[in-house]
Amino acid sequence: MKHLHLVGLLLLSCTCPLLCAAQREAAALVRWKASLDGAADRSLGPWSMANSTSLCRWRYITCDSAGRLTELNLGGARLTGIGNLTSLVVLRIFDNPSLRGAIPRTIGQLKHLAVLELDGLGLGGSLPEEIGNLTSLENLNLNLVVLTGSIPPTIGMLVKLRVLDLETNNLTGSIPVEIRNMTELQYMHFQDNYLEGNLPGTISDLINLRELDVSGNQLGGHIVLEFGNSSLLNMVDIAKNNFSGMFPPSICVGGALKFLDARYNGFTGIRHQTFQNCTTLRYVDFTANNIVAELRECFSDHPKWLSTMAFSQNQLYGTLLTDQGEDLLCNLTSLSLLDLSSNALHGDLPKCFWDLPNLGLVDLSSNSFSGVVPFSRTCQVKLKYLLLANNHFSGTFPLGLKKCINLTTLDLGGNNFSGTIPSWASMSLPKLNFLRLSSNMFNGIIPHEILQFRRLLVLDLSKNKLTGPVPDDFTNFTAMAQEQESSGTIYADPDFSEKRIHIVWKNVNYAYSLQISAVAGIDLSGNSLSQEIPKGLMTLLGLRYLNLSGNHLSGCIPEDIGNIVLLESLDLSRNQLSGKIPQSLAALKSISVLNFSSNRLSGRIPTGDQLRTLTNRSIYSNNPGLCGFPLEDCINSSTPAQTEKSLDEDREALWSYCFVAAGFIFGFWLYWGIFLSRSETWRCAFYQYVDNMQGKVTKKVYGCISRFQSGGSE
Repeated sequence: MKHLHLVGLLLLSCTCPLLCAAQREAAALVRWKASLDGAADRSLGPWSMANSTSLCRWRYITCDSAGRLTELNLGGARLTGIGNLTSLVVLRIFDNPSLRGAIPRTIGQLKHLAVLELDGLGLGGSLPEEIGNLTSLENLNLNLVVLTGSIPPTIGMLVKLRVLDLETNNLTGSIPVEIRNMTELQYMHFQDNYLEGNLPGTISDLINLRELDVSGNQLGGHIVLEFGNSSLLNMVDIAKNNFSGMFPPSICVGGALKFLDARYNGFTGIRHQTFQNCTTLRYVDFTANNIVAELRECFSDHPKWLSTMAFSQNQLYGTLLTDQGEDLLCNLTSLSLLDLSSNALHGDLPKCFWDLPNLGLVDLSSNSFSGVVPFSRTCQVKLKYLLLANNHFSGTFPLGLKKCINLTTLDLGGNNFSGTIPSWASMSLPKLNFLRLSSNMFNGIIPHEILQFRRLLVLDLSKNKLTGPVPDDFTNFTAMAQEQESSGTIYADPDFSEKRIHIVWKNVNYAYSLQISAVAGIDLSGNSLSQEIPKGLMTLLGLRYLNLSGNHLSGCIPEDIGNIVLLESLDLSRNQLSGKIPQSLAALKSISVLNFSSNRLSGRIPTGDQLRTLTNRSIYSNNPGLCGFPLEDCINSSTPAQTEKSLDEDREALWSYCFVAAGFIFGFWLYWGIFLSRSETWRCAFYQYVDNMQGKVTKKVYGCISRFQSGGSE
């Protein structure tokens, strides 16, 4: 397609009078159509001067009652623009990234334009100041058009504007204070740009504002404006900026706020009265700020229909109980997500957690909660994600989980749980795809029933006190037995798609969303497991990582370990494994982390293209019998069978040579001794000398043989 600058397109009919006849408008459109490539030309259908009298029936054209062109909607045609037709009221061009050029200053000539939507185009440059001349404009949508530069102050002249949407561009500079004049504005969306500076206090003058979204910018400083001047404000998203100081207490004065997202900023506190008037609030997220506050200051005034309250990664302190001993959360019957992770909270877990009917996610990890997880005979069907890691919980595996049949993610790692892993877990939690019990004090054997989790993708039982063998029958681990789709979502809930779980993979702490995909792994390290590595593990063809280090495993590494072709991380270190490293290891084309150190392995290290990239000698250290790259090369490059046969032949030859030499020396001295002797006394002394000499020779030969044998066995 010929790429026309939008300047040219909008000036295409500039020689015509502004209110030219329909025929001249048709001629302008036909000339522009002719400049396009064949596909775009055909998509416009019967645009020709032959039927110019029926202009208002052309495809993508809308006329008013007087027959004037008022709307041109080119979304479906994927075209690159249209001329300067000043009678236009609606102009929509979208989904054509191939369109290049800048928005021309002549855009200001479209005096009657009420709707301007340029969405998903390849336009660049800045927003021209002449945009302020479109005083009839009610809807301005310039999404994904790669705008640069700052927002011109003349935008404040659009006093009829109701929708201002400039999201996902490359805009810089500050938000102009002149927006105070846009008193009809209802929706202001500036998210995902590079805007900086303060949030202008003049936003308070927008008395009809319903939605304010400035997330994903570089705005900062204290927020001093009064939000409450608009009684219609129901959504505020200021996430992913650099705001700091106390959060403004006027956020809910208007009484209509439903959605508040202030994640990833630097707010340091929340006043007790901040949420006093938030009677309609349903979603609150202050994740990853620096808020220092007692928990009840953030919760006590919340309405019972609140569905989300996220305050993770702050400095909240206190307990989940009031001074009267009542649970802070038990009245929030609409609560669906509760995230208080990475704070300084302590105390017991409220019993009502199991009874909140809409609760789908609970994350209390990385706090100082303690005690026994309360028992309940019920568990609400909506609970899917329970994350209690890195606290001080004690007792046995929580019996209350037995009724949580829809649970998909369970993380109890980093606590003081003890006792055995229950055999009922796989039967009661059939939808589980993530199970972490690491860094606890679970003991006993790994129950065979744990291998009944058909949907399980991550199993982490590391750093416990487990004993006995690793179960061998993995035929029911069907999710791990096949490759997972890297772009798919596996048993995840879109409501919680941004929630992350941290797991150690490739010796690094990785963060994964609850949409766990393309990651399947087993970690049984740091226990006291014994006997051989089960061959059944080799059937889990979808495994990406396997860690069995730090146990008492013995025997050989299974020969068919190369079957796990997707394996990226394998750690078998600090065991008692012996024998050779299987040659099939060379088939692992994706392996990037490998550790066989501190075992009893011997023989030549397998070679392969990917294995040659692992040059760190420590991954094979403390295995005296190993040789080959990246360690010292093996002494004899022949096969072990050939080497042993050759050593046997050399030993026989050496024995023969030594005895022949000894016999020759003995005979030689005996003959000459008899020949030269003159007396009985002298002959006896000579024979004694020969005997001593023979003993010395025999001893020397034996020492030679011993050294040869020891050298051959190394």
